[in-house]
Amino acid sequence: MFAKLWKRQAPQMVGIDIGSHDVKAMLLEQTADGYKIEGFASVPVKKGAVNDHDIRDSDAVVESLRQISKQLPRGVKFASVAVSGSAVITKVIYMDASLSEAEMEAQIEIEADNLIPYSLDEVSIDFETQRVNSTDPSKVDVLLSACRTEIIDARVDALDAITLEAKVVDVEGYALGRSAQLIYEQLPEGAQNKVIALVDIGANITTFAVVDNGETVFVREQAFGGEQFTQSILSFYGMSYEQAEKAKVSGDLPRNYMFEVLAPFQTQLVQQIKRTLQIYCTSSDQDKVDYIVLCGGTSLLEGMANLLTNELGTLTMVANPFQGCLHADEVVMNNLSQDISKYMVACGLALRSYGQWRT
Repeated sequence: MFAKLWKRQAPQMVGIDIGSHDVKAMLLEQTADGYKIEGFASVPVKKGAVNDHDIRDSDAVVESLRQISKQLPRGVKFASVAVSGSAVITKVIYMDASLSEAEMEAQIEIEADNLIPYSLDEVSIDFETQRVNSTDPSKVDVLLSACRTEIIDARVDALDAITLEAKVVDVEGYALGRSAQLIYEQLPEGAQNKVIALVDIGANITTFAVVDNGETVFVREQAFGGEQFTQSILSFYGMSYEQAEKAKVSGDLPRNYMFEVLAPFQTQLVQQIKRTLQIYCTSSDQDKVDYIVLCGGTSLLEGMANLLTNELGTLTMVANPFQGCLHADEVVMNNLSQDISKYMVACGLALRSYGQWRT
């Protein structure tokens, strides 16, 4: 019935994750046994240029993107980028399955006008038909999403400046959830049919995506991340910000830092994750999630996965798509083997190249 909404395969797009610490890019090629990395890049972004996922210094972001572009294969024309979930209003609405495309769009506009606390002239709206409604087969569940147009334009304009066309503007949480398909083989057998919580611990924001039977059913963000860890090192040992960042990466810290800085930070992080998973379980009537998968640079902190496994009683591991269905040439594998978990959102964005495409 809705087949006419989906016309063709999406064009190949490079997934670009614009974070407050760096910009990451991932270009994937679909293969018979998964996906292969065709190109990737990670470039630092000027401190303060992106704050809480909001672009504050477009020139600095464009400069980072320009450096990204130089590291990607020639001929890349299209990109998929994401906005923060906190900037997006989403709601599942129920619509008559017999509606034509034009009728559905008209109804969506009416629903959006009632839902969004802004003038419709100020927002961009999209929708996606998800499934036949479980209680009424004559209706379909439709995910309605709306975002301030100025937030989207900031990303689209930044890509335009380096001659990349933004074909898709996604939501970070849903891009993270989509990346789960790359790591099923890393998890115990049958993971595709389980409930998996992906937790991307960024510099300032921790993004949660819960995937149930392959579908992203819950996304949330918490204002907590690796920046708090850096600030603790900075203040505890009297370092400059640059020294603290370098020490955090190299591990060149006083012997007792594990007790003075690392353990308190990990305790806070566990509390943030536990609280968010409780919200999910309460809203979904689930008792627990089956697996927790950590992503992002801070996920690599020593003992983090084991701590969560012990504290929450849920098997926890750091994402490694190379143990799943992601492949790469040996040189790329060697370069990314320690950092691949930082690219999960970028991978999820790149995977939009191989999904359904509504014209």
